Amino acid sequence: MSDRPKWLRFAALIAAIAVVVTVGVAVWWEQVPTEDELKEAAGLRGRAELLVGIKTDMPGIGYRDESGEITGFDVEMAYLIGADLGFEPRKVRLVEIENEDRSKMRGVNGERVDLVIATYSATPERAAVAGVTFSQPYLETEQSVATRVGHRPVLDLTELKGERVCTLTTSTSVSAAERAGAQIVYRQTIAACVEAMRANEADAVTTDAAILAGFVQKYPTELLHHDIALEAKEMWAVNTGGNDALRKLVDLSLYRSANDPEDKRWEDAFAKHLLPMAKHSLPQLIPPDRQPDVTEVEVRRWPWERLAGLMTPPGSSGP
Repeated sequence: MSDRPKWLRFAALIAAIAVVVTVGVAVWWEQVPTEDELKEAAGLRGRAELLVGIKTDMPGIGYRDESGEITGFDVEMAYLIGADLGFEPRKVRLVEIENEDRSKMRGVNGERVDLVIATYSATPERAAVAGVTFSQPYLETEQSVATRVGHRPVLDLTELKGERVCTLTTSTSVSAAERAGAQIVYRQTIAACVEAMRANEADAVTTDAAILAGFVQKYPTELLHHDIALEAKEMWAVNTGGNDALRKLVDLSLYRSANDPEDKRWEDAFAKHLLPMAKHSLPQLIPPDRQPDVTEVEVRRWPWERLAGLMTPPGSSGP
């Protein structure tokens, strides 16, 4: 009988803990959305198609051929993410977009897009622009230089001091080239920069290595790719244009792609579009053949869904 108060106190403590845990779980359950709820908040329900802003003049990345078909690594990323959002490839509409319109989410035809997947390096300065909401990165690359065949090796940007170096006004490559003392030549597209260099209107082009590798592959007897050994990395990300629910869904798609051993879509896209560039770009290396790490996005799932593996299959939803 003397032990009874101890058991009562212990039982009361257990009951109190159970109440706190139950309340905590209930609060979490209400605050953490399911995938379906994120799709609703992102405005995807009832949509006939997903509009994606894409480059169309970058070989291997986003390139429109003579037949009008657009192919490339960024195109594959659009289809990968689109599939996880519930849109099969024929319902993912690719819209040509220029560099200066990526923050505005506007294609060249003036149409507003849902996503921008267009060699868009995520930087703090760009992220601070109104209407820009970056996903986590889907590709890591770095700044490099291309010249005509016959140019001396370029190991550092300072070796281009006084030379005509073409790039874009909106490119993250501008400041490094300016600091090196290069004479900057601006064009509206990197394709135009490459043509200017081929016509001897510029001595070099500088931008992301993944972009230049495609042009060097296209003109292997005319162009050289140089590794300038800059430490800063260019991390390409998706702009969701202020739609935070959509950003979470894109991050969820990228997380699944990076962590599901059965999901080889990113690896297949790399092997198809970027790996073939390697032999033409030495000594400049192509981007790493590994998808950048992605932090897990918390969505509400049943406990047994988590026990089944790291994630639910692409395209599935929560309770």
